[in-house]
Amino acid sequence: MYRGFILLLTFLFYTAYHLSRKPISIVKSQLHRNCSFVIRPADLNITDNATWCDWVPFDQDNYQNLYGYLDNCFLVAYAIGMFFSGMFGERLPLRYYLAVGMLSSGLFTSLFGLGFYWNIHSLWYYCLVQALNGLVQTTGWPAVVACVGNWFGKGKRGFIMGVWNSHTSVGNILGSLIAGAFVSSAWGMSFIVPGIIIGAMGVLCFFFLVESKFSLEVYALLVSLQNHNIFTNLTPHVKLWSLKRFASLTRNLFCHAVLQGVVEFSLCLLFAKLVSYTFLYWLPLYIANVAHFDPKAAGDMSTLFDVGGILGGILAGVISDYTGGRATTCCVMLIVAAPMLFVYNLTSSNCMLLFCGALVNGPYALITTAVSADLGTHECLAGNSRALSTVTAIIDGTGSIGAAIGPLLAGLISPTGWNNVFYMLITADILACLLLSRLVFKEVRGWCGYTTRQRG
Repeated sequence: MYRGFILLLTFLFYTAYHLSRKPISIVKSQLHRNCSFVIRPADLNITDNATWCDWVPFDQDNYQNLYGYLDNCFLVAYAIGMFFSGMFGERLPLRYYLAVGMLSSGLFTSLFGLGFYWNIHSLWYYCLVQALNGLVQTTGWPAVVACVGNWFGKGKRGFIMGVWNSHTSVGNILGSLIAGAFVSSAWGMSFIVPGIIIGAMGVLCFFFLVESKFSLEVYALLVSLQNHNIFTNLTPHVKLWSLKRFASLTRNLFCHAVLQGVVEFSLCLLFAKLVSYTFLYWLPLYIANVAHFDPKAAGDMSTLFDVGGILGGILAGVISDYTGGRATTCCVMLIVAAPMLFVYNLTSSNCMLLFCGALVNGPYALITTAVSADLGTHECLAGNSRALSTVTAIIDGTGSIGAAIGPLLAGLISPTGWNNVFYMLITADILACLLLSRLVFKEVRGWCGYTTRQRG
């Protein structure tokens, strides 16, 4: 019962994290529009100006670069903070850590939207809010993966985490729909409503999250001891037992974990997240520019990418569980994704958008969940489940560097043509495949029955 409950809770928590990240991609097409297609209010006293309906400072010709700065403020802060987040996640109670993170994220998400009602037109304000939000959002991923890893073993981990990891796409879809509902009338509410939702999840986390099965057992034991009036005598022993179980990460973490593939998977995720986050932040604007849709319609259509991501994450988990080849599963999906991206750029087909979502987000989901859990609970870590938080942060932190680079490059390249953006994404996809080649070779040799001992 508790395993199912924790799975549901952590699913809701990270859905809220992604739900609060998505509005910026929907609102971009509202901050800078083609005002010649917008009906001007009769009482608006303004000269003929092609940017009268835009939101300053995004009314300039370099608005795409400014969007890139906004994205980068969030993503660079997120990437930097992620490398420290795992260490904090090891040492602090995950319940408090997650609760404070979600409440803080709700505050900063809402502050961005309040800029609409406070009539703020300073780029520095929006950049600062984005950077602070990026920092506090790093509390989410290492903590929720550590919670799930504490409750679930390795059996069918790929399938379980593939289903569970659909929270990323579900959050993106809900964020798009919520932001789209307000974007044309009052875009500030596109941020305030998601901010309230993630803040409410923080309150839910504070009161109901049980971070591990062991903590539940200790709680039940303490209650039992207290009821039998022997709490005073045995509490020191229980505390000593708890401290041993939740010991710090072993000194040999990096030398062991690196040998087990942390470096390869981290660098592969860098390029995989570069592709995924470029879609996350720029797809609605791409659809609006290419298909000439209004902001709400473009946001709604962009959810097809995330629907495909749900299917891809589950498929990657099932295949990797059945074959035992995490790296090979990722590599094959990334290889197929490259031509699919090229075809989508040519056709802008909704069906191709679904396929791209599945093939791009499948490996991303597998690496950040099942692969991270496998490495973080590897036998070389001496059963220290708290190490999972740090290993997850290392992998996702490296991937977040790509997440920061992708949208920035898209902002710089898109003025030269969207074709060049897709060439950049295809190149990143191929590099992600190449970085897994050693691990793929190792898995294939294992399937062929070849071992080091056989060579001798």
